[in-house]
Amino acid sequence: MSNNNTGGGLSHEKIETSNFLMIVLILLVLLVGGLVEIVPLFFQKSTTQPVEGLKPYTALQVAGRDIYVREGCYNCHSQMIRPFRAETLRYGPYSVAGEFVYDHPFQWGSKRTGPDLARVGGRYSDEWHRIHLTNPRDVVPESNMPAYPWLEKNTVDADSLPAHMKGLRTLGAPYSDEEIAKASDDVKGKTELEAVIAYLQGMGIHRK
Repeated sequence: MSNNNTGGGLSHEKIETSNFLMIVLILLVLLVGGLVEIVPLFFQKSTTQPVEGLKPYTALQVAGRDIYVREGCYNCHSQMIRPFRAETLRYGPYSVAGEFVYDHPFQWGSKRTGPDLARVGGRYSDEWHRIHLTNPRDVVPESNMPAYPWLEKNTVDADSLPAHMKGLRTLGAPYSDEEIAKASDDVKGKTELEAVIAYLQGMGIHRK
């Protein structure tokens, strides 16, 4: 007695033996999941509005952030304090989306060869940062962080800042025409080391 199952419709066998059908269904699931999980975040104030006290980066901090990215600091340092007791005891209040509305792209990261920097602003003096960036072992003998002595010798690229700040304004940073116009003058003669220190000293100071 034969038992032929010739029912129509989708079956596990049809899906699993058809590469094209499997790809289409996977993409469909990802699309629906993205619409449900991600799209609502674009309309929530907690993710699109800055936290109280947050200000856009100054011209010098913008330059410092560019240097931070250029030197690959994000490869070893995160800027995202997770909501775990061990982290909040060490670093301070956990991070929230409203702190990063002016960060394009954000520097959350996930790898921590070095400590998280989300609340490093104001924790150390400018002089400490200067020594640490020039030769980390002078202040932390066991540090495996590379030294960046050239930052003290190089000057900031002042001419590129107005265009950069205009781009950031397009993405939502509330820079005025006056702030953009005087950006080059604000950083003229400043070293890259001063710019990076200014950037670090502004991290997390609005939420302690």
